[in-house]
Amino acid sequence: MVEIISGNPYVDNGNIRTFDINQPATDYVWHRDQEDRTIKILEGEGWQLQIETCLPFLLNVNEEITIPRGVYHRLIKGYNTLRIEII
Repeated sequence: MVEIISGNPYVDNGNIRTFDINQPATDYVWHRDQEDRTIKILEGEGWQLQIETCLPFLLNVNEEITIPRGVYHRLIKGYNTLRIEII
């Protein structure tokens, strides 16, 4: 798997991240985090998360997802702005 770093495709406001629907899809690249992450979906429709070796799955409002440290993953754009909370 190739890791591409092109900057952050989101606005960071403390523990809230906002992903703009107008951001080019190419900015949502495979990456991995240096620590375990639990995220809570606050708003957004049609967005998907894909974790390495798995098919993408739909992100639902109020859902919490844990992504283990070092695991490749990426977002797939939805229909409107995505807001998540880093827990």
